[in-house]
Amino acid sequence: MTSRVLRWLAVTATAITLSTGTAVAAQAADNPYERGPAPTLAALQASRGPYAVSTTSVSRLVATGFGGGEIYYPTSTADGTFGAIAISPGFTAYWSSISWLGPRLASHGFVVIGIETLTTADQPDSRGDQLLAALDYLTQRSSVRTRIDSSRLAVAGHSMGGGGSLEAAGDRPSLQAAVPLAPWNLDKSWTELRVPTLIVGGESDTIAPVSSHSIPFYTSIPAAAEKSYLELNNASHFFPQTTNTPTAVQAVSWLKRFVDNDTRYDQFICPGPSSTSISDYRSSCPLS
Repeated sequence: MTSRVLRWLAVTATAITLSTGTAVAAQAADNPYERGPAPTLAALQASRGPYAVSTTSVSRLVATGFGGGEIYYPTSTADGTFGAIAISPGFTAYWSSISWLGPRLASHGFVVIGIETLTTADQPDSRGDQLLAALDYLTQRSSVRTRIDSSRLAVAGHSMGGGGSLEAAGDRPSLQAAVPLAPWNLDKSWTELRVPTLIVGGESDTIAPVSSHSIPFYTSIPAAAEKSYLELNNASHFFPQTTNTPTAVQAVSWLKRFVDNDTRYDQFICPGPSSTSISDYRSSCPLS
């Protein structure tokens, strides 16, 4: 963006601010992707964010490269387009196992597609490909494509779906964020990753133990990519399959920060959460 355009934006925002008595326009000029009110911990811990949400189904028959799923999207059209997230369930599981994430994330100003996989036995590399195929469907063919900013996309997933989100982030470095939950993958090194990545692990996970999955994944990602690791106290491998507020708080904060460029959420990432429900937190602070 040229300095002339930046000056024009600043002057325009200032003029609008003076006429309305608020700083909303100035903030919008500074960051055109900022959505929703200033965040508070209480708002992030609530079961829903500030946006009303609608849903629409994607039939397996019309999906290409993935098995269909559910789309959740803000009903508001006043704020322009939104960033989008594709989420995969884990090995042998269906989207219904983690479907609470759909409306929870969408209500904070994202379009979310929770996918069904081609088969429930699909491995992480296949799930990564399916997440990217779902994003392509979402931005190019879906009924909500006009609500999405296709330059601001992210992936997430549970277990092998979490491992798949690492695969997707490695394959498509233009993604803005990845959020693997209790991720499982035989590949332990992700030095090639450049996508800001939040990994959430369960301290008592015996299927994808954090010592051989989440922590090595986190450690191998370059700090320059921006990364955080949240470990839930005494949590099993299946913590994403029921509503988990610490996961939601951190996932929303991460996605708002890196998909929406919203620095108002820095406070929840650096230095990070402190709670008896959290056994470990690491981050590549400071944010850039």
